[in-house]
Order: sequence, then C-alpha cells, then structure tokens
Amino acid sequence: MDILVTLGRTLGFSLAAGVNLYATVALVGLAARYGWVALPAQFQVFDNPWIIGGAAVLYTVEFFADKIPWVDTIWDAVHTFVRPVGGALIAVAALGEASPTVEGLVALLGGAVAAGSHATKASTRVAANASPEPFSNWALSLIEDVFVVALGVITLKYPLIALGASAAILLAMILAVRWIWRWLRRPAFAR
Repeated sequence: MDILVTLGRTLGFSLAAGVNLYATVALVGLAARYGWVALPAQFQVFDNPWIIGGAAVLYTVEFFADKIPWVDTIWDAVHTFVRPVGGALIAVAALGEASPTVEGLVALLGGAVAAGSHATKASTRVAANASPEPFSNWALSLIEDVFVVALGVITLKYPLIALGASAAILLAMILAVRWIWRWLRRPAFAR
C-alpha cells in the first residue's frame, strides 16, 4: 500500500508541477509547515519559509503573466526547462529514501509526467492565443489554477485517488496525442 501512496503522490504532484510548479511547491510547503495532513518526513524539505515564500512570489508573478496573451506563451517557453526539472525533484522528494537507481527512475518518471502536462498546457495556450478575444485565455488560466490546487489537495489528502486521477489524465493526454498524430499523418485532402 505504501508503494501506491508514494506513486499517487509522485504522479499527482508531478502532473500539477507541469502546469504550475510554483503553486504546487507552495501548497506542499504550506501543508508540510502547518501539518494540514500527515506527510512523510521527506516532505519537510518544502517546509522552509524561504522555499514557501519564493514559490508564493513566483506563483503571484505567474498568476498575472498567465492572464496576458502571448506573455503566457513566453513564460511557458522559459518554463519548458524549469517545470520538468521541478517535477523530477518533487517526485524524488515524495519517494524518500531509496537506492540511487530507484531515485533516478522516479526522477525520470516525475520529469516525464511534468513535461507531458507542461506540453499540454503550453500547446493549449498557444491555440487559445490565436483567438482575438482575451476571455478564453483568462478562463484557461483560471481553470489551470483551480486544477493545480484541486489536484494538489487531493494528492495531499487522498493519494490513492490522486493515483487513479493522474493515471486517467495521463491516459487521456496520450490518447489525444495519438489522435492528433494520426490526423496530421493523413493526406491533406482526407482532412
């Protein structure tokens, strides 16, 4: 059961980090600091006031940058390198003590999951920026904020539910990419 709980936290936090790393880190840090839920000792790494404060400040910057069309695309482009690394680090922190091989594998898993959710977010935002009105961009940004907080809270309180939800979201992302790839490979006259 502990393996499934750890996997639920790993996938849930990594998936959330790919969408908004700073909100995820701030949420985990606040939960560890104030004991909102019983977390394993390895989550104390997020308990530092500097980490919580830095994540909160960067989340505030991202909150506003994410609402401005094309600024959000630039922000996402920069974070193409940041979010997967953050997802990998959160995944390793969720793991606790393990062999270097297991830590490496979990880092790869967390980084890949964060990269996948980041790519989904960034590509959706580019498509939304093509519309002339700003409301779809604002709505997407607010939905992402709610998604990250909701998934973070579920991951903290109910890691087994987070495991199922994360697996379903990842499967949906894979199926969507597969469908898009097949559509793009069809001849132009068949589209």
